[in-house]
Amino acid sequence: MLASVRASSSSALRAAVNASRTNIPMRTMATVLDDARLPSKIGGKYTVTLIPGDGIGKEVADSVKEIFESIKVPVEWEQYDVSGETTGGDDLFRQAMESLKRNKVGLKGILYTPIDQTGHNSWNVAMRQTLDIYASVVVCKTLPGFPTRHKDVDFAIIRENTEGEYSGLEHQSFPGVVESLKVSTRAKAERIARFAFDFAIKNNRKKVTCIHKANIMKLGDGLFLNTCKRVAEKEYGHTGIQFDSMIVDNTAMQLVSKPQQFDVMVMPNLYGSIVGNVGAALVGGPGIVPGCNFGREYALFEPGCRHVGKDIMGTAKANPSALILSATMMLRHLGLDTQANLIADAVYQVIAEGKVRTPDMKGTNSTNDMTKAIIDKVTA
Repeated sequence: MLASVRASSSSALRAAVNASRTNIPMRTMATVLDDARLPSKIGGKYTVTLIPGDGIGKEVADSVKEIFESIKVPVEWEQYDVSGETTGGDDLFRQAMESLKRNKVGLKGILYTPIDQTGHNSWNVAMRQTLDIYASVVVCKTLPGFPTRHKDVDFAIIRENTEGEYSGLEHQSFPGVVESLKVSTRAKAERIARFAFDFAIKNNRKKVTCIHKANIMKLGDGLFLNTCKRVAEKEYGHTGIQFDSMIVDNTAMQLVSKPQQFDVMVMPNLYGSIVGNVGAALVGGPGIVPGCNFGREYALFEPGCRHVGKDIMGTAKANPSALILSATMMLRHLGLDTQANLIADAVYQVIAEGKVRTPDMKGTNSTNDMTKAIIDKVTA
């Protein structure tokens, strides 16, 4: 069972990205990325951009680095301590972006985005839009040894990462009147729909559900829903994968009442953020849910539930599991399956045993305790 948890979101990612590049309905499924789109390997090591992020970012990034070092994972880090909390960090952010373009693979924590109007726009969103990292994948699955309210939860959230309400196009048309534009395009809806179906095929999943609000946003969400329907019928009708749809507010209720009904869920940007948070809560919280983001050229790995964790920053209470598991997904992307499996197995074994748990998992152990327990497993 541990192996199925570990592999549930990784085996199809490279193939799904490749398949999403073409409009041909019938396609073969590649199992590796083109060499031209993999990072270069210098001196036997891959160079990866590391952006620890704000809040607990540096603490959990240190855990990843310690674990990698303990088994000599052939990864060299280019670290950029970008922060969304300080002013004047634009130059460092640009340097981090150049590093991502050069290395093509990155591991990051979550960057803080200020709420006040004078603050900068989200650098998390800017990365995804600038590099066209269009597909977010988060798998919410019940973990052995860590019971929650619902049993046998196992669904994947495929989120369109680059448009929708996150387009950042808003203005005040008259004092006290703000217009915020939601951008939806057929091309990007087609792309994410194909990604979702290709993911389902490669992971032996049976159903894809489109999440929408087309009853109200008849043009915007209507375009997304109708595009997903057309892709399902014309391009994947022969696969046997079921397709259905659900209004987003009903989805929220169904998730907390009967989450087992969901398999693969595909949705626009904002709904993906909300559903991702609900999904994480169903299986144990943001500290244990990994995530990844894919585009045509670049891959960025980060915790599936995008929380900064400012409230526990510096208290040594952070659960490093989400970022560690995200890092193992990155290793599989690089073809380092042996190291990825070793580390992921160790994380799941520590969780299943229940002897070492951070406060978010109703334990009293520290970030360092969790890291040490994982290292003890991988070096045993």
